[in-house]
Amino acid sequence: MDLISASLGFVLASAKDVAPIVLFLFAFQIFVIRARIPNLRQILVGFVFVTVGLGLFLVGLEQTLFPLGRLMAQQLTNPDFLEEVSGHVGAALVWQDFYWVYLFAAAIGFATTLAEPALMAVSIKANTVSGGAIGVWGLRVAVAIGVGVGVSLGCYRIITGLPLQHFIAAGYLIVIVQTTVAPKMIVPLAYDSGGVTTSTVTVPLITALGLGLAEAVPGRSPLLDGFGLVAFASLFPIISVLAYGQLAARKQRTSKSSTEDTDLPEEKKHAL
Repeated sequence: MDLISASLGFVLASAKDVAPIVLFLFAFQIFVIRARIPNLRQILVGFVFVTVGLGLFLVGLEQTLFPLGRLMAQQLTNPDFLEEVSGHVGAALVWQDFYWVYLFAAAIGFATTLAEPALMAVSIKANTVSGGAIGVWGLRVAVAIGVGVGVSLGCYRIITGLPLQHFIAAGYLIVIVQTTVAPKMIVPLAYDSGGVTTSTVTVPLITALGLGLAEAVPGRSPLLDGFGLVAFASLFPIISVLAYGQLAARKQRTSKSSTEDTDLPEEKKHAL
């Protein structure tokens, strides 16, 4: 009964959040565009599905993802576990002893990004608009690698207590340099990739991981150190997608060069 009551509460809260959007769209359609709303019944049913889906999604976050992230962080940072896997029994733990945390963070960042619906939609559209030049799986994997590296590096920052702004400043400096040399076609898509990946699947899990890690590591504040992983998950996909574009352009130039060499007449090849 408690779960049902909580679910109804989340659905009602979602309805309150969605209602202003619905009212604004309907008012704009009626008073500005001055046209009847097409497929009204279908649209209303869709809004009901969105409202119920958001409510149930929030229930899932509260009941599973947030507790799971905290539990995994607590288990991976348990001193007994770390001493056992590192072999430093009775000695002070250093940042190298938390390598299981880094591996788990990279794996969870990679896996959740591949399952991100927003990234799937952007990848399909990018593939269609580019005429197949940008692969669906190539883009998704590139973004997922960036998120995995970013979340893992963010966990390292939490464990060491280093300032967040130094990492973000260094990351955007790399992005600026990459932007000047990357193919122009990939630059806008790379910047968008950082935003679409931090959505419904990725953000709850990595936020729970960051908060749980900050709570489990002695001397860390959940408020000051627990947040910030989303910034890493937004920044590093830009770097990885720009690198993906640079590698693709280099491969294309190499392939074109080898094709031109093959097409040369035999006497010109000997002359070269």
